[in-house]
Amino acid sequence: MAIVRIASRTAAVLLGLAALLGGVAGAAHAARVPDPFGPSARLYVDPDEPAAAQARAWRTSRPADAALMDRIATRPVATWLGDWSTDVRKDAAALAARARKAGAVPVVVAYDIPQRDCGSYSAGGAHSADAYRRWIAALGRGLGRGPGAVVLEPDAVAGWDCLDGASRTRRAGLLRGAVTTLAQRRLAVYLDAGNSHWQPVPEMARRLKAAGVAKARGIAVNVSNFRTTAESLAYVRALARRLPGLHAVIDTSRNGRGPADGDAWCNPSGRGLGLPPTTTPGLKPLDALLWIKTPGESDGSCNSGPAAGVWWPEQALGLARLAAR
Repeated sequence: MAIVRIASRTAAVLLGLAALLGGVAGAAHAARVPDPFGPSARLYVDPDEPAAAQARAWRTSRPADAALMDRIATRPVATWLGDWSTDVRKDAAALAARARKAGAVPVVVAYDIPQRDCGSYSAGGAHSADAYRRWIAALGRGLGRGPGAVVLEPDAVAGWDCLDGASRTRRAGLLRGAVTTLAQRRLAVYLDAGNSHWQPVPEMARRLKAAGVAKARGIAVNVSNFRTTAESLAYVRALARRLPGLHAVIDTSRNGRGPADGDAWCNPSGRGLGLPPTTTPGLKPLDALLWIKTPGESDGSCNSGPAAGVWWPEQALGLARLAAR
């Protein structure tokens, strides 16, 4: 199995970013779940990810494009599990076994909250609160007792404005329960906190508290979005001042060129891969930079794209061509 560590070029970029944002000052972590991404940690690279399969398919017929696709295929990308997983315990257990056999840490995105995506492109999720609780419990059983990381429900907190009061209360309770269930297995939970251009810091901090961030390892920022790493880090630090002990991960999968004009989020053109994933970002309070969104999977049926989550090789090629240097 392929394993990725931080490259020296990435380290140099990160040090420059630290200087830009005033160094690595940050509060000490309040004891929650241990950091799954210690200095010696490795992130799992799945050889069956779409980019890897695409690179193999093109190796002879389109060798130049296959080489571009390798920029994605050789990097660790989070595995998304949701209502398409017919047996989430089995799927999670298989992933965890492969990763740990390779001496690597599995990173999973839990994406099954009821009323997911407010009925938009990624609509779906569990059909009831009880079904969601069972699904989370099965996910936890499959992943076992760490090390492992779970990015919990992208957009579920930042985007709950579409819900009425009772539904917001229910969602916050489901997220609190999910954090507790997974943390009890010594899995590091990163509750999704949207992106730096969505909810203002005071409002997001209030929502995160309601959703149980106090028992999580921390938060995930910029999932499936394009805000720069510098802007995302500033947002994380602003939240950490209101939520002492907070840790975070940033999704850099597609932010190498920053956001598109007008802040378009659904398959915008001209975007590029961001900094490679690393477990040693050297930027407190970050635990890691991760590729959480799968580069090359569509955001939805917009801008000539296929349905949300469908592999779109031409988009992947575009991201690879414009990757951050």
